Amino acid sequence: MIKLVNVTHHYGIRPSLKNINLEVSPGELVCVMGPNGMGKTTMLGIVAGVLYPLRGYVEINGKRRRGSMEEENEIRKIVAYLPDHPWLPLGTTGREFLLMVGRFYGIEDDRLMDHVDRLLALFNMEEKGDSPIESYSNGQKKKIAVAGALATEAPILILDEPFSGGLDPSALLALKRVLERLAEREDITVLMATPVPELVEGLANRIAILKNGEIIAYDTSEGLRDITRCSGPLEQVLEKLMHEKTLENVDHYIKDWNK
Repeated sequence: MIKLVNVTHHYGIRPSLKNINLEVSPGELVCVMGPNGMGKTTMLGIVAGVLYPLRGYVEINGKRRRGSMEEENEIRKIVAYLPDHPWLPLGTTGREFLLMVGRFYGIEDDRLMDHVDRLLALFNMEEKGDSPIESYSNGQKKKIAVAGALATEAPILILDEPFSGGLDPSALLALKRVLERLAEREDITVLMATPVPELVEGLANRIAILKNGEIIAYDTSEGLRDITRCSGPLEQVLEKLMHEKTLENVDHYIKDWNK
């Protein structure tokens, strides 16, 4: 279980998170959504342990994040974090990077080598897998970064906008199908941020809406429809929660086009 208790953080005098309380149950896939600049990346960074909240705390399976060296080491064995802009060792090949990541998480070599082969095939990277990462396009770098998170076989995945970064349609489909299968497993927990409603519908068990540093809704997609009294696609439901004036602003913008 992932548990956030009264998590508060700010940069300078501007609060980015305000008393966030959130629980992600074992086996759930939860998507965090919200307008740009509302604290999604900060929240995931705190859950992942790369940021420390100014107030409040995070627990992973009952152990407090950064509570003690022993607890933190235990947490790190079971959590994999994919940041929005991941660092990659550019002089290393994609295959070497995936092998290093898997070995860091203690994956046995025979199992790991087979998994790496399948990951490279999954993202159509068989030919580029043995070339230096510095020769990759932006989309190929994102593919290897996503593959790195999957190579860990960690039971808890923290993914910050895994669908962004120039992934091609084939990679988007592959990643969505893999996440759908992970969402079916009771031993895998995923906390993910993404701005794309079409990728969330039917994928997330629950959706957390973050706006102005606060959780304004946390429910299933059908539950959010009930809250907003909107029976349309998830995109329309989210607009009611996050940007009530979007369509009005569009009409205002285009009203003089035919003049």
